[in-house]
Amino acid sequence: MTFDPTALRHHFPALAGPDAAAHFDGPGGTQTPTVVASAIADALVRPVANRGAVTLAERNADTLVVEARRAMGDLLATDPGGVIFGRSMTQLTMDMARTLSRDWQPGDEVIVTRLDHDANIRPWVTAAERVGAVVRWAAVDPATSELPTTAVTDLITDRTKLVAVTAASNLIGTMPDVAAITAAARAAGALSYVDAVHYTAHAAVDRAGLGADFLACSPYKFCGPHVGALAADPALLETLRPDKLVPSTDTVPERFELGTLPYELLAGTTAAVDFLAGMLGTDDDPGDAVASRRAFLSGAVDLEGDSGSNGSRRERLVAAMEAMADHELELRAHIEDALLELGATVFSRAARRTPTLLFELPGIASSEVYAGLAAHGVNAPAGNFYALECSRTLGLGDVGAVRVGLAPYSDASDVDRLVTALKAVVHAARVGA
Repeated sequence: MTFDPTALRHHFPALAGPDAAAHFDGPGGTQTPTVVASAIADALVRPVANRGAVTLAERNADTLVVEARRAMGDLLATDPGGVIFGRSMTQLTMDMARTLSRDWQPGDEVIVTRLDHDANIRPWVTAAERVGAVVRWAAVDPATSELPTTAVTDLITDRTKLVAVTAASNLIGTMPDVAAITAAARAAGALSYVDAVHYTAHAAVDRAGLGADFLACSPYKFCGPHVGALAADPALLETLRPDKLVPSTDTVPERFELGTLPYELLAGTTAAVDFLAGMLGTDDDPGDAVASRRAFLSGAVDLEGDSGSNGSRRERLVAAMEAMADHELELRAHIEDALLELGATVFSRAARRTPTLLFELPGIASSEVYAGLAAHGVNAPAGNFYALECSRTLGLGDVGAVRVGLAPYSDASDVDRLVTALKAVVHAARVGA
């Protein structure tokens, strides 16, 4: 099936109306489809209580959690029993860093990269400093925007406890060879922690294929609500003892989830995964997700296995994400051509990368470009976007540059608006000079 962003756009109220902006701020968080908002609202108004099996309210809550784990299991190709939910990827990573570092000793080593978002750097640096472990830094090549595999693997020793690496840079889109890096870590007896927040929004994720012991992502980057998810093998999680309340369950993965889960956000997460699975316009249309959940909660249908005439949810997700990636690649090429014609310096140069472009226009401060684009109804912010080490490596300091990122609903008309607005910003700067 052909990927059709026009059909998808009808599901996003934020994209409708004469005053709607062209959104290129997807790397910071996508817009929300109606089906996700409806799933959240539906969960809030249905009978719900702490999870259990006695009352309808308890069963509803349990179903929402189980279904969200299954959805994320399909999205990430991982065992649902190893899916942990939390407030954000940052919170989950901080918690896991505290847990894992309990077994570290002075002189042990942790590897982080200068490509990563600070959420996959600072938790490990802080944990290492607390126990006297050594932090080793893998460098990005500023000329190519690449993180060479050897930049990481050459740092691994028999004292390495953990390698933290991103699957895709939220700043410049670079997608390093994660599988090669995690394989080298495993061979040395080290664990790997993969930040897949940006990657999950643009690729079909396979946790085992990536070799990630831990893989973290954020549903709000792929049309879902603001919540974080962390996936690992349940057997690995069984070996870890996080801080927890005495009466709270010791069962995996619940032992890692502090307090009552946000059931409504988990409902939205499931709906977001179903939305992605239906992006090719099959008979499993994105708009059917809430109706299916309601039928399941009422006992009218059994979604176990979640397969249909178009294959399992995992199969539909892979097909949809691959088709979306082809579409985004085409749009990215048009934007790159326009930026080069305007004389922009483009910092996103890696051979394998997401449809995310970081750039500067000659003689114009990035903050002015950001404001100028916004004045023309185009949302493309400027900054370092918490990828502070990468921004500094590229010579951009803490200020960063303008970032343009695509999302499933991005289309050719958005690109035309962006290019027109960029030309207007350049023209205004020249006239003003």
